[in-house]
Amino acid sequence: MQKYTAFHQAESQEIAPLAEGELVDLAQDPEAGATTAEYGIVLLAAVGFAGLLVVILKSDAVRALLMGIVEKALSTGM
Repeated sequence: MQKYTAFHQAESQEIAPLAEGELVDLAQDPEAGATTAEYGIVLLAAVGFAGLLVVILKSDAVRALLMGIVEKALSTGM
């Protein structure tokens, strides 16, 4: 078994570095770091979806439809 710190290697493969001198037992949490990867994947999906929305909303048909809705909403009521 090997222990790892930020700068030194010792005796436990189940130990991984967090910061200098801090040790984490990976046997206790085998999914350490999985949440960060999930956030990264969700962020990439959100960016892709936002890009798709920009492309769709820039089209003339959608722009005309949205302008019609806004004009109708602003013209009624007064």
